[in-house]
Amino acid sequence: MTTIQCCAPIAREPLSESDAADLAVMLKAVADPVRLRLLSMIGSHAGGEACVCDLTGAFDLTAPTISHHLKILRTAGLIDGERRGTWVYYRIIPEAVNTLGALFAPLTEPARADVGLVPA
Repeated sequence: MTTIQCCAPIAREPLSESDAADLAVMLKAVADPVRLRLLSMIGSHAGGEACVCDLTGAFDLTAPTISHHLKILRTAGLIDGERRGTWVYYRIIPEAVNTLGALFAPLTEPARADVGLVPA
């Protein structure tokens, strides 16, 4: 059973150094307009996966450049790919994308004033 949280993780308590580093990799990956569009194209493609051949035509970029952007998304853990013959088919990793979405989920109540404060 899922527990309903009072607020977004960044307002609930300070992020650990490790969590912040992991999240920063994902945020950097989607901070590029090409990669953000690729992620959106993959996620919204019929069947939940897209062939690299379906992605390259949407950009005025070379195939190696698109491959580079896909590698960054894959390294960040946001997508996964499977080679089928000549082509690679990509799909979103829902848990990773949900983690990003939950990070900035709307706050339902203000953060506690005492969270993260060091006692005097």
